[in-house]
Amino acid sequence: MIGAGIDVTRLRALAEYSHAVIARNQDIGGAYPAAPTFSAYQGYAWLRDGAFTAEGVSRYGDVASADRFHGWADRVLRGRRGQVDELVAAVARGERPEDAAMLPTRFTFDGGDGSDPWWDFQTDGYGTWLWSVVTHAGRHGLDLEQWRGGIDVAVDYLVTFWDRPCYDWWEEHVEQRHVATLGAIHGGLVAVAPYTSVDVLDVAERIRSLVVAEGMYDGHLTKWLGTSAVDGALPACVVPFGLVSGDAAAATLAAVARELDVDGGVHRFTADVFYGGGQWLLLSALLGWNLAVAGDTAGAWRHLRWIAGQATPDGDLPEQVPLHLLHPGSRDEWIARWGPVATPLLWSHGMYLILADELGILTAKA
Repeated sequence: MIGAGIDVTRLRALAEYSHAVIARNQDIGGAYPAAPTFSAYQGYAWLRDGAFTAEGVSRYGDVASADRFHGWADRVLRGRRGQVDELVAAVARGERPEDAAMLPTRFTFDGGDGSDPWWDFQTDGYGTWLWSVVTHAGRHGLDLEQWRGGIDVAVDYLVTFWDRPCYDWWEEHVEQRHVATLGAIHGGLVAVAPYTSVDVLDVAERIRSLVVAEGMYDGHLTKWLGTSAVDGALPACVVPFGLVSGDAAAATLAAVARELDVDGGVHRFTADVFYGGGQWLLLSALLGWNLAVAGDTAGAWRHLRWIAGQATPDGDLPEQVPLHLLHPGSRDEWIARWGPVATPLLWSHGMYLILADELGILTAKA
């Protein structure tokens, strides 16, 4: 098995390096760049990527870095207060805003929209940020009121648009309602429920009921409502977002492992052609995180070691690696379009920190 001989000392060193990569690339305003050198990501920050990265940094003990990210997200969202008010008012009038009018999934470091076309309408990042900021504040005894403006904007946006089809985590299938997206919204609303006067728990229960009714097949969660396919993002609906538990959770983890996990590396989905459909480090960490929480420590270690085995000689973690490609014939066209795979990807490093913390090997704190 790849990485089986890597000892704990090296795994700890990679955690230290992961924190250093994230810290040195963080923008002065607090944003975490998705990838500092990758052509399509350079100069942009995602709430989804950043929220998971901030969770890893928070677990590592770098409270100041996570604070700066959450402060950035709060400022960005407060700057969208008028836009969200207009969108909510349009719905109240019986109108359906165009996708182009919705909040974006990625922002420039100063909180603006991108200058090039993107698959921008995605709601999961707003739920993920709510979960991340509440979790960070609880871990370190911080006052959430410092981020109140952004929290209120995210809550109003999600309560109004939680059930609207949008692009998924992978910028695909805008026509579908994606279970991982619904899970992220559910997790964010449940996390923030004690800190808002909005009845977010009613919406969270409606999400759960919808997914149970239409987003399950053979006992496990599915990629979107009404399909039998699975997706590597689905474990997030178990941990950390708590959309399902018990038998449904176990069946979902088993389905993802059975269909998408090869030797510890996890694919996004079986039809994935992006860079040939390789194995994603952050998804390996996500599944490992779930296994650790479920008590499968050996399984979690297997994923941590596999991730470490994919690091470059300098310690950088890429977005994906070309092992067990699902559609190898499509890899070259993406290299020609965007260049080599994003390396380092800060989300990969953040997820490594989360899994390392779950396994108790974060000894060097910021």
